[in-house]
Amino acid sequence: MSESDPQERNRLVAVTLDEASIGRGTADQEHERQVAIYDLIEDNSFELPDQDLGPYRLNIALHDSKLAFEVCNEQGALLIVHILSLTPFRSVLKEYFMVCESYYAAIRTATSSQIEAIDMGRRALHNEASTLLIERLHGKISFDHDTARRLFTLVAALHWKG
Repeated sequence: MSESDPQERNRLVAVTLDEASIGRGTADQEHERQVAIYDLIEDNSFELPDQDLGPYRLNIALHDSKLAFEVCNEQGALLIVHILSLTPFRSVLKEYFMVCESYYAAIRTATSSQIEAIDMGRRALHNEASTLLIERLHGKISFDHDTARRLFTLVAALHWKG
């Protein structure tokens, strides 16, 4: 693909979590965060509507209890910062963490059918949060559902308690 190819431009080439914002999680959570970043870089769709400035670098941070998406060009020059209220995400984050705790406990002791049932609930909450993220950034940043799922994993990582 060439630089003029929209698939090469409308994508993320780097994703970071603000070190001052992130709470260190368990080994399982840290692994999930690393996998989400790797998967996100490998396969994503990300663009700023009505702009052709990609590929992009993204830093996700918390500022004054708000979520910040800091979008830079490939060279690292800041293009735009979108600040989102976390209020719409609070209940789904709370439920997501409760289900994740159950899931991590279950994978050590539960039957495969019990693990599968908990994982289905976890995935449903993950999908709900991903859809919410797409809606909240509509018209500001565009990405597909798979990209939104991986981004939500990273948003959740900012809230993990070590």
